[in-house]
Amino acid sequence: MNPKRLLGAFILLSVSTITQAATPITIGETVKIPSKVMGEERTLLISLPEAYARANTRFPVLYLTDGDAHLMHTRGTIAFLARNGLMPDMIVVAVTNTDRARDLTPSRSDMTRPDGAVVKLPTSGGADRFLDFFEKEAIPYVETNYRTLPFRVFSGHSFGGLFAIHAFLTRPDLFNAVVSVSPTIFWDADLELKRARTFFADRKALKRTFFMTVGKEGAQMENPFEVFRGVLASNAAAGFRWGSMTFPDEDHGSVVLRSHYYALKKVFEDWRLPRDPESGDYKGSLEDMKKHYAAASERLGFAVLPPEPVVNGIGYQALQKKDTVRALEFFHYNVATYPESANVYDSLGDGLEAAGKLDEALASFTKAANAGEKSGDPNAEAFRKNADRLREKLGKATPPK
Repeated sequence: MNPKRLLGAFILLSVSTITQAATPITIGETVKIPSKVMGEERTLLISLPEAYARANTRFPVLYLTDGDAHLMHTRGTIAFLARNGLMPDMIVVAVTNTDRARDLTPSRSDMTRPDGAVVKLPTSGGADRFLDFFEKEAIPYVETNYRTLPFRVFSGHSFGGLFAIHAFLTRPDLFNAVVSVSPTIFWDADLELKRARTFFADRKALKRTFFMTVGKEGAQMENPFEVFRGVLASNAAAGFRWGSMTFPDEDHGSVVLRSHYYALKKVFEDWRLPRDPESGDYKGSLEDMKKHYAAASERLGFAVLPPEPVVNGIGYQALQKKDTVRALEFFHYNVATYPESANVYDSLGDGLEAAGKLDEALASFTKAANAGEKSGDPNAEAFRKNADRLREKLGKATPPK
């Protein structure tokens, strides 16, 4: 049994070996947008899921500020959570900085440090214009040029966390979920805290998710965070989901990675199938699985298909228990749902072979090999070896290439 859809490394480097030339491994592409809104060129770092190139699938999108600092670890966090069935994979759009104080602050103000020193920020107060850039230029570009689902998540850190709160309070329809990491809520005499009280005062319904975090960062950061958390806790808006976490063992810089991990789990908290606590297996039927993801579709607002690796995993759980009937039920479903994937045919071949249906298994392995070569699947050679192995077992000649 060969590994299924093992994820590659998510670092931008070249790996040298003794026996072959170095091959570059990349996580994304750089896009330059001549922004009329900002009056300057802006850079987007766009990272696509591994499966994007091999199937005609659409994905939700995560937008990040401070993109050059947070793209790599966030791409890895998403891939890890998706591989473990905790969320869908996503397109990541990371926006790099030109003037952080200008773009990420909601008002013109200077900033007072905990020691009383005043930091002059003469360009501050451009958050609304930066939101215009997202709404009128960045998001339309991404949704025109990439296969996206109608589900957007935004995350920002520090001033970016303040900007995230501002986006949530002033344009709640722009993003389906907002993550505010270590926000500078104290900005301009707690301006966004005052806005939040007004925002929630008469809010009847809000089908959105909001998540915020803070590290061990001192009273100036932590006290407004606690007050803001109280405002969130007192809201009564129907459909609104929120969460918050403090990380006493992280500082203002290190808090981001763990924040994204827990925030994304919150945004997609009903994504994962229920598992047996003892065995870790999924005990439900195929119909139960369909109903689970139908409920997730209703909540998230887009059609959620049972993820290919999740269905695959259930099939292999059944194979390990010698339950070929259940295994084939899930493998056949995966083939019907993801007909462009080479991997689903290889898995079906494993199930058919275990069931003693060797001719059908050979046909499925052969289809996996052909589809894998056509799509450039990294496991194409393993699929071909499975077909050749079974062909030899059946005493059939290997077809010419």
